[in-house]
Amino acid sequence: MPALVLLGAQWGDEGKGKATDLLGGSVDYVVRYQGGNNAGHTVVVGDQKYALHLLPSGILSPDCTPVIGNGVVVDPSVLLSELSGLNERGVDTSKLLISGNAHIITPYNVTVDKVTERFLGKRKIGTTGRGIGPTYADKINRVGIRVQDLYDESILTQKVEAALDVKNQLLTKLYNRRAIAADQVVEELLGYAEQIRGYVADTTLVLNNALDDDKVVLFEGGQGTLLDIDHGTYPFVTSSNPTAGGACTGSGVGPTKISRVIGILKAYTTRVGAGPFPTELFDEDGEALRRIGGERGVTTGRDRRCGWFDAVIARYATRVNGLTDFFLTKLDVLTGWEQIPVCVAYEIDGRRVEELPYSQTDFHHAKPVYEMLPGWSEDISRAKTFEDLPKNAQAYVKALEEMSGAPISAIGVGPGRDETIEINSFL
Repeated sequence: MPALVLLGAQWGDEGKGKATDLLGGSVDYVVRYQGGNNAGHTVVVGDQKYALHLLPSGILSPDCTPVIGNGVVVDPSVLLSELSGLNERGVDTSKLLISGNAHIITPYNVTVDKVTERFLGKRKIGTTGRGIGPTYADKINRVGIRVQDLYDESILTQKVEAALDVKNQLLTKLYNRRAIAADQVVEELLGYAEQIRGYVADTTLVLNNALDDDKVVLFEGGQGTLLDIDHGTYPFVTSSNPTAGGACTGSGVGPTKISRVIGILKAYTTRVGAGPFPTELFDEDGEALRRIGGERGVTTGRDRRCGWFDAVIARYATRVNGLTDFFLTKLDVLTGWEQIPVCVAYEIDGRRVEELPYSQTDFHHAKPVYEMLPGWSEDISRAKTFEDLPKNAQAYVKALEEMSGAPISAIGVGPGRDETIEINSFL
């Protein structure tokens, strides 16, 4: 029962879509286990580029069954729009399965997200404003709407009314907004029921049966390790668990069935949104990384903050996820630098620190300690084997591997589906 978890080892946007798609032809199921349409993947197939926000990347592989697990929050309008866009481009989406236990992002969740972020002003977290956090809050507060609730109008109405009892007080009395009518929300949500009925399933049962039948299941995390609600740079994090443990709770598959955990690691570092970022660059090097790497959020449209590779973060990701492998992406972006700085430790109040500090205060004050590695100028996009890379590029990869604590088993040398060097098979 080969089950693999594939997740971001930094702040997200590491290229998980490319990695998932690379494996998609070899796996039977690809499962999104957390997050919502706040996570974007870009997958390049031939001369076609696909921007996926909610759907698993495996939906582009015709022999693969894509699954939206119970840990995901689903905006039905976004889901249907994304499915329609893929269908118009000739992609077969009929195999998609959606957990009946996944929670629905309602219109009032989106409203609360936007007005709350504006209200916070300078203290804002930098959410995408898509209702993700408020939906997870409703889930924990046990007033959430699940996919299965769309098929029982009485239960749906009761739950929407209960949720709005509190939210309308918040909207009208604190934010000076109009109250939201429960019947209008119910009507809108019921309108989605028949459109998605054919996709809804007991995905926990489906996945466990698949693993018992020796099918290959790939669990795909959104965002990244440092955005995990428990293990990330709180409070500048997402509202779910992109780390490996989230794959189990977000899918209903037990941890004993996971065989490998693969961390996606960009050859430099980026993040979107507010929060500490020790290696962030504000100079021409940062701008060059942004320009050459095309560092603009797939879902948010915001420019990503860019910085040099941070080995402290990579080691932390190895530890909290139990990583067995790394997939290093965007190595080609670093072509042309004479020397490439790599953060090997932090300086905090005059102390050298080589592990990620658990204290939020310490991390905010962390200054990178750099080691300089020689760069390369040769085009590496046509490299098919590790030996095809320039010697300095090989040395850079080996140094990152040693610093990060897990073997680098694949390297992205370009955006295309075929621009990948596979060193060790993930299967």
